[in-house]
Amino acid sequence: MPDRHRSFWGWGWEGEGPSLEHQENIAALLAARLNCAQPEVRTPPRLDDLELPAAAATAPAGLESICSASPYDRAGHTYGKSFRDIVRGLRGDFSNAPDIVAFPRDEADIVGLLDWCSDARLAAIPYGGGSSVVGGVEARLDGGYKGAVSIDLKNLDKVLEIDRASRAARIQAGVYGPHLEDQLRGHGLTLRHFPQSFEFSTLGGWIATRSGGHYATLYTHIDDFVESLRVMTPAGALESARLPGSGAGPSPDRLFIGSEGTLGIITEAWMRLQDRPTYRSSVAAAFDDFMEAAEAVRRISQAGLYPSNLRLLDASEALNSGAGDGSHAVLIVAFESADHDPQAWMDRALECVRDCGGNVPDGAGKTRTDSGASREGAAGAWRDAFLKAPYMRDAIVCMGFISETFETAITWDHFATFHAEITETVGKALDEICGGGSLTCRFTHVYPDGPAPYYTILAPAKHESQLEQWDEVKAASGEAINRLGGTITHHHAVGRDHRPWYDRQRPDAFALALRQSKAALDGAGIMNPGVLVDPE
Repeated sequence: MPDRHRSFWGWGWEGEGPSLEHQENIAALLAARLNCAQPEVRTPPRLDDLELPAAAATAPAGLESICSASPYDRAGHTYGKSFRDIVRGLRGDFSNAPDIVAFPRDEADIVGLLDWCSDARLAAIPYGGGSSVVGGVEARLDGGYKGAVSIDLKNLDKVLEIDRASRAARIQAGVYGPHLEDQLRGHGLTLRHFPQSFEFSTLGGWIATRSGGHYATLYTHIDDFVESLRVMTPAGALESARLPGSGAGPSPDRLFIGSEGTLGIITEAWMRLQDRPTYRSSVAAAFDDFMEAAEAVRRISQAGLYPSNLRLLDASEALNSGAGDGSHAVLIVAFESADHDPQAWMDRALECVRDCGGNVPDGAGKTRTDSGASREGAAGAWRDAFLKAPYMRDAIVCMGFISETFETAITWDHFATFHAEITETVGKALDEICGGGSLTCRFTHVYPDGPAPYYTILAPAKHESQLEQWDEVKAASGEAINRLGGTITHHHAVGRDHRPWYDRQRPDAFALALRQSKAALDGAGIMNPGVLVDPE
């Protein structure tokens, strides 16, 4: 639909998501569930009503044609898509709008933009799809910068070359997920990386933030797919050798995977691809006890079976997503392959499930050769809820509730204690700060040595203090994760919002090395300041 526009303040396309009537019905249900008064549903802001700060920079000759200072572009590039971003957007607060939004057509344009930003002391903020939930694209600057330029890579969106024998492709970094898959489909290939933000995120964004995809085991982070990178830095271009593997010193790719736009702008990548799957099977098993289900997940993950999905939902999470009735935890197990029937792998996984007390429907888990295997029953309900969740979250924000997540990873030996203490700490914070609320848990990714728990908060709030209440809850969860030895983020990245806990998690000597790397590549300190490290 060519006439559709991205929302300048919230998720996805303008006009999508629940209608006002639907939102009011949801608000009534949530108020009853949370035992609070039904709040007023606020209407989204209008672009014409915004008061943006005056632009502090003007594009120089030679760059005007790729630069915009329109209200729509500036507002749309102000924030990512976190709860904090949506609340501020709903309030009409766009005080951190970038001064200029640039849309480079090629690497030469990027070089020109970085040179200009370095000379003019302007922050250069790389922008992919703008789906950051950690303040990764916001011009939250101190007084040392004269303004900010958001550099949107959407024009660099092509698959440039395919090596079918090696099953790899050279791809421009600005390509959005659906367009990338469309270009690969005719070759029978797929990147097989599907984060929840897939529709509105880019290859370069996935690499820069160490994105985690939909699949729960084996190939989970984007790291696994990167064969080589090409990056434009203020100090010049950098391109790593394209190899299946190398033991030649520290990997240059790893310096930029997860660099979050602080060292340069990723423009191209050779990516490892997969043949498109033809065999699929999926099962949803019910457990009376969440920790018994977690034990089944551990056994499956350590058996070397590598299911494509191993998604555990606690009872409340299963209820919220329509995958269960709230009386039991649900474990979704799925396999897929382009090469062989995975039935034997599924049979062994279901043995682990039953051994740990899981209830598996009779006849479930049979291999199919159509895509419907992952779209039916509890697995299908969860999948649909997963994809629609960002639209629903925006609607819940408009109702005045708190609806947000935090995620982490922890080793199996610490998980039971970790989960119990997180539940107690955050539950207490919700009671004290919000007067109640719910905390649910699911596993998004699973490794032989531990899970990645993903927690969802739903709580009553007040429109006038919605943001401040969440900040207090977020601080409580971050402190608990740090104290208990989890990572402050498994796949959402650091951005500006996770900096206090990331600074404590990383080794001091590594922070020094990272700052010195930034000084070498970005001498003027213009690249996404405030993210990961502060410039020297």
